[in-house]
Amino acid sequence: MPTKIIFTEEFCQPENLYPFTLTRQIQDIRIGILTIREKWEYLLGITSYDRMEDDYKDLDRSIHLENISEKDTYFMIHGNILPTPKLIKTLKKLKNGEFISVNENAGVIFRFSKKEINEPNKIKVSKAITIRDEVKSVQFPWDIFQLNDYAIHQDFDLLTEKRRSQKISKTNRVVKGGNIFIEKGAIVEHCLLNASAGPIYIGKNSLIMEGAAIRGPFACGEGSVIKMNSCIYGATTIGPYCIAGGEIKNSVFFAYSNKAHDGYIGDSVIGEWCNLGAGTTNSNIKNNASTVKVWTTKGQINAGKKCGVFMGDYSKTSINTSINTGTVMGVCSNVFETGLTPKYIPNFSWGSDGLQRYELEKALIDIDNWKKLKGKAITENEKTILTYIFKNY
Repeated sequence: MPTKIIFTEEFCQPENLYPFTLTRQIQDIRIGILTIREKWEYLLGITSYDRMEDDYKDLDRSIHLENISEKDTYFMIHGNILPTPKLIKTLKKLKNGEFISVNENAGVIFRFSKKEINEPNKIKVSKAITIRDEVKSVQFPWDIFQLNDYAIHQDFDLLTEKRRSQKISKTNRVVKGGNIFIEKGAIVEHCLLNASAGPIYIGKNSLIMEGAAIRGPFACGEGSVIKMNSCIYGATTIGPYCIAGGEIKNSVFFAYSNKAHDGYIGDSVIGEWCNLGAGTTNSNIKNNASTVKVWTTKGQINAGKKCGVFMGDYSKTSINTSINTGTVMGVCSNVFETGLTPKYIPNFSWGSDGLQRYELEKALIDIDNWKKLKGKAITENEKTILTYIFKNY
């Protein structure tokens, strides 16, 4: 019987992952090599959809439970849960109406068919399957970089199992080469690759320029470029079609973003279609080494001793921008000022103080211009989402 995935954000509190969940579902957050959605699809070999939540992010692949096919079986999965071998093994044994409870907490995975929908958007459950497992979930933005070491290891094993890496060129200086995987079409010459502390994954058709020094765990996505003499520490992910340079440590770049020049980014998360001007640098630890508090929709929350910047999609910084410790930048902000930035920069800010707003029409034109540099164009879905954010956040 055909089976499909439906991801849900219900009970996952997506507002806690601001600004990244303003423009995407939780399951489309990148952590490790893959997005959460891609992990589950790869492991199960099936297509995924999103549960319609009746909000502005309900787009092409969102479906109402009452409209599901009578011929199919579905797994409903919480969008912030990272898969584990035990979860996958237990999921495959589920029967319709059963759900998985981890460590006697609320259910995180449900199996059902049309017969189990007893009222609109409600699933009739008959049995809980309780397992003991160390399940990782993404609840706050800092979880993304704090769990990235774990996630890179998991994804590396998943993507490289029973596969052979492209041969590593002898021009490179390599430590623990068996822990390095280079996909076809990638070019890596005259670099230092040290995989002693974790795996190094180089994606298809990517370019690691000469002189780059990379220490794992590290992931470079398809089509990305690591500039000459870059210095990258684990656990770092440079997502697909990004450009990265300078010094980067324990950070995640989602996709299509640029940090092409010198400057430091550490313990940070950079969304999609962002651009960091030359010399942009963030602080990731306070001068008194105390706990970093980060702005959230629920007030200031402790994020640990080290925390850099959380940069929403389509945002940009000017040259030599100095980013404060634990800074949150909203979606589509154009950040420029002298001195340290404020710790919270609203969506569509023009400057860093949030007093002026980026005009919506100009912002959409500028986004399209940036996307054309990588052979893309702004989509109607993006315009719809950004217009809603501009008017309501």
